[in-house]
Amino acid sequence: MMASLGSLGASMRALSLGGAARTSMFSARATTSSPLRPTLSAAALLRRPEGPTQVRYKGQLAPRRTKYRKAHKGRVPVPIGGSIKGTTLNEGSYGLRLLEPARLSAKQIGSAQNALKRKLKVLRGSQVYLRVFPDIPVCVKGNETRMGKGKGAFAFWACRAPVGRVIFEIGGPVDIRPELARDALALAAAKLPVKSEFIDKSSPPRLGSLLQTSIPAESASARGGAGLVTPDQPTPSGVDATSSGTSSTTIAT
Repeated sequence: MMASLGSLGASMRALSLGGAARTSMFSARATTSSPLRPTLSAAALLRRPEGPTQVRYKGQLAPRRTKYRKAHKGRVPVPIGGSIKGTTLNEGSYGLRLLEPARLSAKQIGSAQNALKRKLKVLRGSQVYLRVFPDIPVCVKGNETRMGKGKGAFAFWACRAPVGRVIFEIGGPVDIRPELARDALALAAAKLPVKSEFIDKSSPPRLGSLLQTSIPAESASARGGAGLVTPDQPTPSGVDATSSGTSSTTIAT
């Protein structure tokens, strides 16, 4: 009687151990081979949410490196000293010049550049020159946020463009008809948030809202021998003037 009870207890213990082993094997198999419940690592759990970063990708208008991650808001510069730098063409035959000060974002400049290239795609050999570059980081804080607790997070890249600054130029080894150039630059101007004007090589420089149709010789000489000189005035060294209907331009930007 005692022997039968001992054998019955041993068999029951064996059955309980076998069931526990099968349960542990099943749970281990379910956690390791089940594709419906993937395991997440600690690094994935601590990863920050996706958002705008200062990483530069190929084809993106962004600086390669900056000294500081954030910058002051700043103001669009005003040429109170009479500087006409950057208001005339430098590389191309036609260009787009601003009539209002603006802070242009990289997205706006990229959209205008893409529209310009798409229009000039039919003309083989034409080139598009970008005279400004978005290198200022703009940081934005959420609406109705309490004051303090540091500057906002990075949002986008931008550039400050004063009145009269040339944004785009088109040209190249091919001759672009004025009609095609005007249509292409009109498409680019529609992507910008400010008013702009169409210029060519004969367009005079702009100082704010004034067109510099004639610059005295002494002023041109003080600016490094560049500028507009009227035919009746003596020509300083380094400046070429012709006696055509309007004064010629020899601008060095």
